[in-house]
Amino acid sequence: MLGISVLFACYRCQAQTYLSLAPSLTNTAGTIADKANIALELGQQWDVFSMGIDLGKTTFSKVTGKDTTAYLELRPNLNIFQEGKFTNTFTAGIGYIFNAKESLLTEVTYGIEYSFTEQLHFNIFFGQYYYSGKQSASNVSFLGISAAFYFAPTSSGSLIKPPSK
Repeated sequence: MLGISVLFACYRCQAQTYLSLAPSLTNTAGTIADKANIALELGQQWDVFSMGIDLGKTTFSKVTGKDTTAYLELRPNLNIFQEGKFTNTFTAGIGYIFNAKESLLTEVTYGIEYSFTEQLHFNIFFGQYYYSGKQSASNVSFLGISAAFYFAPTSSGSLIKPPSK
């Protein structure tokens, strides 16, 4: 309900809408399929702050029985510093992994975003996923890239602006 309310508020506030695809690799043991994950995010951006709803998979390895890899996450993002076409980003997310024993997902991510055009941005990011359940908890580091498409040209800034020359 919170996510739906946020999306409705975003629509009403005339924010910029974006769609992002973000594959990444974790530092877990196993094959590339075990380490690979992907996320698709739909969100809104207001200047230096954005809020997205993320749908993804924590791994591409085969799962016997119910799928315990699909998740839904709310991801607020802040553009900390911008210099030209480059922006440092910070994201702290919270979500739910369906059918998993460690179903609570929290995330802390840092990234360097490049504005290729006003509508297409690329981001190299790294961070930590924290998984938690009733009986156990774990965490994993990850590194990935993302491509975000803004449906209208962006007008984002940063919290810290370099001095004008």
